[in-house]
Amino acid sequence: MTLKSALEDLKKTTLSAVSGLLAKLAYLASLRRGNDGYEHWGMNSVYGRQAAEKALRAAHAEIVATILKTPLAVLEEDLEISRSASAASAAAYVKAMQNHFEDLLPAGHKHPPSAAHLNSVLAALSSLKRHPARAIPSAS
Repeated sequence: MTLKSALEDLKKTTLSAVSGLLAKLAYLASLRRGNDGYEHWGMNSVYGRQAAEKALRAAHAEIVATILKTPLAVLEEDLEISRSASAASAAAYVKAMQNHFEDLLPAGHKHPPSAAHLNSVLAALSSLKRHPARAIPSAS
């Protein structure tokens, strides 16, 4: 029997079932409990609160870093995948994320440049979805 770490379990089981980077970010943000960290009953019961917290924080940081490295055109496609499980339009989905911006950052996150970058990515996606005719198709 192979034992998985809390982070491996979270990535291979829970997060693999969530379609889209932005949806993964929204899911992890939904587990935030302000400055108290994260609340995930299953992870807490299997791995203990401390290990679950560490895994959730690490996964959250990885997802944010991946989003910040992803080209905007790819994130625009990801937005359609991410929002497909909800009834919200793409513009409404991004707006909801912006309304909960503090939770989109990993618990204990104190890195203003990445917060500013994530904010600008969401603003760009929002603008693209609100004004699609203004978007210029990529030549590449």
